Amino acid sequence: MSYNGADLIFPHLGIVIQNMHNHITLPGGFTIAFYGIIIGIGMLLALLVIERDAVRHGCDPGIYYDYFLIAITTGVIGARIYYVIFQWEYYRGDILKIINIRQGGLAIYGGILAALLAAVIFCRVRNYPFFKLSDSAVLGVLTGQILGRWGNFFNCEAFGGYTDSLFAMRIKEAIVNPSMISDAVREHIILDNGIRYIQVHPTFLYESCWNLATLIFLYNYGRKKELGSGNVTIGYFLLYGIGRFLIEGLRTDQLKIPGTVIPVSQALSACIVILMAGLIIYRCVKKDRL
Repeated sequence: MSYNGADLIFPHLGIVIQNMHNHITLPGGFTIAFYGIIIGIGMLLALLVIERDAVRHGCDPGIYYDYFLIAITTGVIGARIYYVIFQWEYYRGDILKIINIRQGGLAIYGGILAALLAAVIFCRVRNYPFFKLSDSAVLGVLTGQILGRWGNFFNCEAFGGYTDSLFAMRIKEAIVNPSMISDAVREHIILDNGIRYIQVHPTFLYESCWNLATLIFLYNYGRKKELGSGNVTIGYFLLYGIGRFLIEGLRTDQLKIPGTVIPVSQALSACIVILMAGLIIYRCVKKDRL
């Protein structure tokens, strides 16, 4: 079946996008990337979710507003630092490249870790219970992640290897960053009326759906009184870590630990899952002994 040169197709779902745009152009030629718009919307929805969760548990939302502003700033800086560290050969010696985030290059784990550190410091300074803050904050993080992955969709990036599964995504090769196309994907190039397509796992979709399921579960069941504080935070890192470990293994644009072929985010996810599982066991044992 021919798709008349469409930019992006989900062949088994019958979804065809003829012209894939990743930005809008304003008068004067100034462009705004859809990724940036989506991230902005994600931040607003994240704040609403955090506020709602704080209020329903009798917390002062003002505390969360203050932290949110700090977390956004530190999160962006942390996400950039994380990415640059593991792409140092590309960025070394060029400070302008390092600070130019309009060209992409943010790693979510770096943002999460930076925001987590900011939360620890914030709670110490404000004398506020850490888990009381983090249990609401991670729900906002999940909300932002759910929306943020769709920015990858518009950029035609963060996809996986070749697949012919139900959710297989076919993208015109000409609109994809060549560095993201692995040899294995190139071996399965599809020709349609002389136009070359890659067919890959839509890992952005997998992660977005996984995070949505995690958000629904944690929002509705994570705050049960018998579980105590901190379980939403622990549950977030455990469940997100499991999902990210599995999905990261499919991606073709992995950041690698220097000198190895090990994806850094997959290794970090494994460490986080083990740590959280151990923490859950410790809390259960401690509770039984009380």
